[in-house]
Order: sequence, then C-alpha cells, then structure tokens
Amino acid sequence: MLYFIKNKFLLNFFTLFLLAFSSQSQHRAGHFNVIAFYTGKNDKAHISYVHEANRWFPKMADQHNFTYDSTSDWSKLNAAFLKNYQVVIFLDTRPEASEQRDAFQHYMEHGGAWMGFHFAAFALTPSAYPQNWDWYHNQFLGAGSYKSNTWRPTSAILRVEDRSHPATKHLPVTFKSSPNEWYRWTYDLKANPDIKILLSIDSTSFPLGTGPKLHEIWHSGYYPVVWTNKKYRMLYINMGHNDIDYDNKTNKELSFTFDNETQNKLILEGLLWLGRGKN
Repeated sequence: MLYFIKNKFLLNFFTLFLLAFSSQSQHRAGHFNVIAFYTGKNDKAHISYVHEANRWFPKMADQHNFTYDSTSDWSKLNAAFLKNYQVVIFLDTRPEASEQRDAFQHYMEHGGAWMGFHFAAFALTPSAYPQNWDWYHNQFLGAGSYKSNTWRPTSAILRVEDRSHPATKHLPVTFKSSPNEWYRWTYDLKANPDIKILLSIDSTSFPLGTGPKLHEIWHSGYYPVVWTNKKYRMLYINMGHNDIDYDNKTNKELSFTFDNETQNKLILEGLLWLGRGKN
C-alpha cells in the first residue's frame, strides 16, 4: 500500500512538473524585448508625448508578456546593444551619427523590427533635422521629406485601408483619433509598391486644423497616417503630438495620445505583431 501511495505521489508530482514546464515554455515563446529611443527636448508637445509613452508601454509590457526599456542615449544604437532586443521604437526623433544609422540599417536588413512615431519621420532641409539620410527617409519610410502640417493639434476621423493586417484587423472601419498634428510628405506613398498604407485621414475630417494660417487647415486630399514597408518588419504611426496650451503660455497639457482605446489597440497589436513575428 505504501509503495502504491509513493508511486501515485511521484506520478502526480511529475504530471504537475510537466504542466508547469509546458506553461512556462509557452509563456517564454511569446516573450520579446523592446527598446525605445527618444530625445525629449525642445517641443513641449513631443516631450509630453514621450513621458506619456514611457508610462503606457511598461503597463502594456506587464499585461502582454514583453519587456520595455527606454533610453535617451542614442550611442546605444549599436549592434552589441541591439542584439538583446526584438523591436526598436523611435518615439520622437532619429539617430544622427553615421555609425548609429549604419547599425540601425543593418539591424533592420537582418530581421529586426521597428515602430516609429510622428517626428521620427520628420526631415526638412534646412532645419535641425535635414533630409540627409536617403535610405531611411526615401527607401525605408518611403515618405521623403516633410512637406506641411495641420495646426493646431486636432482629432481626425481615420479610415482603415487594410483590415487584413495584424495591426488593424480588430479595428472598426473608421474611428476618431486623439488630437494630433498631422503631417504630409513630398513623396506619394500610394505610388510606392513597397508601401502598404494601413490608415489614412477620412474625408469626413475636413476641414482639418484650425489655423490661424490658412495653409495649416486641410480641406481635401489623401493623407496616409499609418503604413508599413513590405520589405521590412516596420510600422510608422503619425500620431505622437499632444495638444499644449501654447496660446496662454501655460504649457498645460490639453490632450493625450494614449487617451484613446481604439488607437491604443492599433499601437498594441502592431507592436505584438512586430515582436512575435506572426501574422
């Protein structure tokens, strides 16, 4: 009888061990590491967004089985550092040093994944961020240089152009975004066979922007705001500019990018697609 009890105990223990091991293996299988680079200087709306992102992403990491680190030290954008991460995020700017740019291009061309927000695609010559990186702006992003923007930050009705993509398949056909400063570009993304446009500004948004300058108010046109380059594992998202009380010079935050459940679903499911490598 004692022999039977011992064997039964060992069998139960072994079964529980296998279940625990299986559960742990499944947990690890979906795990990935994210590193976000940012500058967080000058524009108060971008700084507000960066701080908000660095609060939101760690919460999502705890809930969805990934790790999230962030740094303003762009010198870490090198091969030795990047090998620890499956996804790189540019929250507000881009690397400027040639060795950092080379490391990022190599990372992306060898299976790395990237998500970029708003100002990460900005390039304007002359400015503090000139168009001096052809691979990134012309080939990788496909947008070329910045051309103009709406002002002030306002919500838009966004239309999902491709509902088969993992980042968008659970989104409604249209939804209202958080307030944002919207960009347009020198290149026609529709004409680029490598670019898959996922979201654009719906025509019901017009007029978009309040000015005061007339060219800051859009009345018509086609404006992609989220897209991917089919040659890379990447996602660009134009959102990332909170509304700030510029007029009264209080610098009070008037809106938040991550205060929008549907938009958050887009960002989260896009990130999970990038990190887990599954469609």
